Amino acid sequence: MDIIAIVVTVCALAQPDHCEDHRLEYAWQGSLKQCVMSAQPYIAEWIGDHPKWSVKSYHCELPHMKSKADAGGPARQT
Repeated sequence: MDIIAIVVTVCALAQPDHCEDHRLEYAWQGSLKQCVMSAQPYIAEWIGDHPKWSVKSYHCELPHMKSKADAGGPARQT
């Protein structure tokens, strides 16, 4: 099993302009596309634990993709 990250952009309900990214990392065996299609229950769990936030967007990435993007290398998003 590999580790995959669901990167969720959330905004505060009280301050809709205040948004931030949260990384939800899980053991995963599948593609990035499969992750995106299966992410909703994980996101719903996070929202249940953080009711003052709303989800703006999300995508899946492999942990090493973030370091490539930060280094200016190509990063593939789904």
